[in-house]
Amino acid sequence: MTNPPVGVPTCYRHPDRETWIRCQRCEKPICPDCMREAAVGFQCPSCVAEGQKSVRQPTAAYGGTPSSNPALTSIVLIATNVLVWILVTATGRYSSALFDWFALSPRGACREGDSYYPFITDAATCNAGASARWVDGVSDGAYWQLVTSMFTHVEPWHIGFNMLALWVLGPQLERVVGRARFLAIYFLGGLAGSAAVYWLAAEQGTTIGASGAIFGLMGALVVIGLKIGSNLQDLLIWVGINVALTFTLSNISWQGHFGGLAGGAAVTALIVFAPRSRRATLQAVGLGLFALLIVLAVLARTVVLA
Repeated sequence: MTNPPVGVPTCYRHPDRETWIRCQRCEKPICPDCMREAAVGFQCPSCVAEGQKSVRQPTAAYGGTPSSNPALTSIVLIATNVLVWILVTATGRYSSALFDWFALSPRGACREGDSYYPFITDAATCNAGASARWVDGVSDGAYWQLVTSMFTHVEPWHIGFNMLALWVLGPQLERVVGRARFLAIYFLGGLAGSAAVYWLAAEQGTTIGASGAIFGLMGALVVIGLKIGSNLQDLLIWVGINVALTFTLSNISWQGHFGGLAGGAAVTALIVFAPRSRRATLQAVGLGLFALLIVLAVLARTVVLA
């Protein structure tokens, strides 16, 4: 390519290109490939990048970046729950190896179908039976059950109700607190429910379902409503109905529900009441301490059951 005549301005990024256009900010000559449209005239790529750094990024109400699609996280969580439900259903429902692996059982048990033998407390005796199987519990080292049980369902009505509640509550909450804090509320609330089950439920029983995490979202919305002074009548009626159903329907884990409700409310309080001046730091420390408290509660229960 022929170089431009001497004395003719050239693009500062492409010295072989003649140009008579200058950046409106730094006044460097720029060719058409380097021109970036601005409010007035054109700017060079360097000035555009520098300007973007100085623009204040939007933040969610309680810190963090607002979600561009507040429903996306809930969609992913719902899809994960549905996938696990399909796999468990296709492999035997309550007799599925996946059910044994994922369901939360405080102590190991000898299982047959969806029931267990409460007087058999060791694998050797259990495995001597023709169709019984020994399944480890959390106290035996299956700590993953505290998380996997939050994604496990068997009955269609169970997953249907939980996923409907997640679809209704999740996007509302994520729109207020952002994606990272929403996930913190969901998982820490759910884990608080699992820890309550570990301490308070039947030692050889099994608990499954996202209900603990869902109740955590309910607790979170109540705390936010109190913080901003909104009318909580409709939300409190819904929470009250769910609390009533917890005690009127059979096979409902009140331990997981109340653990999740209290956990979600506590985590959200740490998020929304953190002082603005040091919000991110105090939120991180508070959530970390809450997670540590759950770990200590789980370890303490393991010692008791040992």
